[in-house]
Amino acid sequence: MNYNKAEFEAAFGTLRQLPPSDKIEVAFAGRSNVGKSSLLNKIFNRKSLARVSSVPGKTITVNFYSVDGSRLVDLPGYGYAKASPGEKRRWAELMEGYFKSSRDIRLVVQLIDMRHKPSADDMTMLAFLRDMGIPFVIALTKCDKLNKTQYGQRLEALQTELADYGDITKIPCSAVNGTGVEELKKVIDAFCE
Repeated sequence: MNYNKAEFEAAFGTLRQLPPSDKIEVAFAGRSNVGKSSLLNKIFNRKSLARVSSVPGKTITVNFYSVDGSRLVDLPGYGYAKASPGEKRRWAELMEGYFKSSRDIRLVVQLIDMRHKPSADDMTMLAFLRDMGIPFVIALTKCDKLNKTQYGQRLEALQTELADYGDITKIPCSAVNGTGVEELKKVIDAFCE
């Protein structure tokens, strides 16, 4: 897949707005401020195709990017404490509706901040994907912010923290220096063939 040809297609804020699925889709999910948009920009080799904000919870729509006849989908972040209850409910309905619709979702790239233990919301999302039978890979973001000792300690801790998902591919990634991006592209390409 030629990721350099990625183009923004559209953004949708409610389930009713989502167009019918007519392409293979790879969705990017994770908590607010985990770096979904930044990682997408690194994959696309662009600085600002996916909108990045310094304020968590800014991706409140499902954003579609067309890439060589497939779609990469930036989903709203979950777990942002300052969002209103109504906004959290809308996000939850949008996310659940997206995954339970008849879309051709080949893979979910589940982002987890490598610096921290996966949150309760992360674990809920992983269990949801497993229970729905949706293939997923875990991208461990912000690995560049760890020194060598911390990096090794977090990899070891994640073996226990994600023990229920031991056979799932886990890729340390950095939107800053590109660590893991090529490996992640290969995994996405394999699911989109």
